[in-house]
Amino acid sequence: MKKQKKQRLERAGWVVGDTGDFLGLSEQERRFIETKLALAAGVRRRRKLQRVTQAELARRLGSSQSRVAKIEAADATVSLDLILRSLFGLGATSADVARLIRQAERSSAA
Repeated sequence: MKKQKKQRLERAGWVVGDTGDFLGLSEQERRFIETKLALAAGVRRRRKLQRVTQAELARRLGSSQSRVAKIEAADATVSLDLILRSLFGLGATSADVARLIRQAERSSAA
């Protein structure tokens, strides 16, 4: 939301916040969600760069295409473990994973 619009709404008495404010998330919960979203986006980006289909990645993981779609969407039913295994299955290194986490931290700090 643009700064001017936010200020106008606040002057009119509206409370402006984000999803985390609405849900009453703690700082730890916010950071976990941002990290999970960044890692899931990393799976999708890496898979597309390698021109690997969701079905092919599923075969590598011993899973299903629909599960890979849920991984990439950071679905609540997908564990962080499965997201990490997906990244490693696509050839990511620990340094690559750390880079994704640092990017998530920078974007949430902004």
